[in-house]
Amino acid sequence: MKDARFPELTARQIGVLKNYGEIENFAETTTLFRIGDQQYDFFVVMAGSITIENPADQHKPITIHKKNEFTGDSGMLSHRSSQFNGVAQPKTCVLRISPKQLKKAISAHSDISDILLNAFLLRQETVLSQYEGGLKLIGTSNSKETYAIRDFMDKNHLWYNFLDVASSKNAEDLLTHFGLTQEDLPILINSEAKLCQNPTLEELARYTGVLMEFDDTIFDVLVIGAGPAGLAASVYAASEGLEVVTIDGKAPGGQAGKSSKIENYLGFPTGISGRDLANNAYIQAQKFGCNISIPHKAESISYEKGVFKVNATNNKVIKTKAIVAATGADYRQLPISNIEKYEGSGVFYSATGMNASACKNEIVGVVGGGNSAGQAAMFLADHAKTVYVIIRGDDLGAKMSDYLVQRINATDNITVLKSTQVTELHGQYHLESVVLQHKTQGNSKKPITNLFTFIGAKPCTEWVADLVETDEKGFICTGPGIKKEKLLQCEIFKERKPQSLETSIPGFFAVGDVRKGSVKRVASAVGEGSMAVSQVHQYLAELKKVSY
Repeated sequence: MKDARFPELTARQIGVLKNYGEIENFAETTTLFRIGDQQYDFFVVMAGSITIENPADQHKPITIHKKNEFTGDSGMLSHRSSQFNGVAQPKTCVLRISPKQLKKAISAHSDISDILLNAFLLRQETVLSQYEGGLKLIGTSNSKETYAIRDFMDKNHLWYNFLDVASSKNAEDLLTHFGLTQEDLPILINSEAKLCQNPTLEELARYTGVLMEFDDTIFDVLVIGAGPAGLAASVYAASEGLEVVTIDGKAPGGQAGKSSKIENYLGFPTGISGRDLANNAYIQAQKFGCNISIPHKAESISYEKGVFKVNATNNKVIKTKAIVAATGADYRQLPISNIEKYEGSGVFYSATGMNASACKNEIVGVVGGGNSAGQAAMFLADHAKTVYVIIRGDDLGAKMSDYLVQRINATDNITVLKSTQVTELHGQYHLESVVLQHKTQGNSKKPITNLFTFIGAKPCTEWVADLVETDEKGFICTGPGIKKEKLLQCEIFKERKPQSLETSIPGFFAVGDVRKGSVKRVASAVGEGSMAVSQVHQYLAELKKVSY
């Protein structure tokens, strides 16, 4: 049976793709792309073969593409750097297609889109799960800086190999080779043995291509935030022909991306991780031509004569006719004075595969009573010795879905501590224990080494300032219920009230958790994101008729 990662294109499909590229012949061995290249081309083998090489293991190629097979993976759609070398063997003929033209072909031809995207996703999954290579990250598991880099690379599906100096002889040898000490950690080493000490996330994002450059133009719509609501808006806006760009300060997925398994989302009866759901949507949006750049975080915004100007991190200024704010909400910190000391070294705000190994046979705590806390508890229970679910109230089902409550109650190594709060954190370098305060039974100390917190939600609206109307908690107000005196005095609002997802400024929409009155569920966020695009269309049609 043919491997789904390496399918053959039909003669008809290749004939269609010829309209998007050029035929080239190579009499001798020729390198088509190298690891680290950005904007590298897509190739279909017409005759001969292309060898895909992993510099980490030069004696064994990743694969050899033969006649009617093709190169590439999902990184091609997001302008990410090449992870391998591609070498055409002697007497090879190829069809070369640029990334821009490839996107056009994928958008226009569904059968080609299906076969390419399916192979791309499977290849990405294989590389991340089965191969050793990519960037080398040397650090310690107790380092907050190292954790931030690992977290960014994991959530953005970047291929890397983590070497912990506490347990890896290879890590020690590399430090000696480069004349470095543990004081210089963390460091990144690429395939060309070039190193970067304590890199910023911006440096990492630029090198890997996650941080994109896009045209200095006025877009139809800017989506701020790449959680479920923002990604849904991105997919629908791009698929309907709008010029759209999406930015996010961290990674695709938002709070949903932190969920180890979502089981009540329509169409996934066995569940799907928030990380996989976000990655699929991320690729889907780019399939339709959406530009997504990370990490770009909105810092401030201004509005004048129908144009919004957003000042973002990394010195980017973005101009757009319409805004979809999908910046979501962040989990709040526990009100403990020394909590920042342990963030990334025992205190975490998501439970992912990266955390699982650190929790093996350990005693862990999960603070919070919502679905994210419940999903984290179930995931961690497969690895930890004991999981304590810590809630302030006396009813686990008050905010958590019933199916999660039942599973938690049925899991032997999960204990629910009701009417309890975390009041102290202890440990020299890494979290070693916590003090719990029960409402009536007083204080107790537990040897919890990993604490996952999912408490409260603070809307990410600092960048909005006073431009649009917000409630007393900072959530953005939308819809016809906004008081008339709070609306921008303009021609459009003289003719009508705000649409259901529109704010106090026409053309500025808010969706998902950042919006006042939203339902904090993935399905509703996706619904709002898609619905916002129809309202954007109405606004853009009105904008053409307005004179400034």
